[in-house]
Amino acid sequence: MTSINGSQALVQRYWPSREQAGLGQGAVRALALIAFGSLFLAVMAQIKVPMWPVPITLQTFAILLLGLTYGFRLGTATILAHVAQGALGLPVFAGGAGGVAVLMGPTGGYIAGFVLAVMLTGWLADRGWSRRILPAIAALVIGNLAIYALGAGYLNTVFLGDWQKTLAVGVLPFLLGDALKIGLAVSVLQLGWRRRN
Repeated sequence: MTSINGSQALVQRYWPSREQAGLGQGAVRALALIAFGSLFLAVMAQIKVPMWPVPITLQTFAILLLGLTYGFRLGTATILAHVAQGALGLPVFAGGAGGVAVLMGPTGGYIAGFVLAVMLTGWLADRGWSRRILPAIAALVIGNLAIYALGAGYLNTVFLGDWQKTLAVGVLPFLLGDALKIGLAVSVLQLGWRRRN
């Protein structure tokens, strides 16, 4: 099913935007999905999974799943709402963090990467990449690369100034966890598509 804006994202299967829907109904749908998505991101950011060498949160899982589930427009609006909530001081980031200092701190680049990741994965979802396993994996890898590119780039440029150290603390410890999160996200997506076929 494709919506009025051409999206093939999974959300269109469960709550499609309709051509004949009025502006008010469309706004209610969008606001409800943005509110739910923001809450989902905030909750998942607080869930820690003990792993070696560092514990991981389910924050990036939620970010990537959001993009492939919501599509570009709705996903982008949701992640921007999430970042705005954090900037206002709400405890929506990992570890219950919030405030402008978090956005300017060592994790700020990763948060900017979340926005880019949702935009990229959402754009791919609109084109049907979340429907099949291999394209979904590719979209999730692309999203993860966007997070690392902005996150590690900012961490290195502003704080560390040493790529070897940046990779050691800002990328390598998280690769195994991110691979597992990609597998989990693909499984959730495939289950979602199968339930609606």
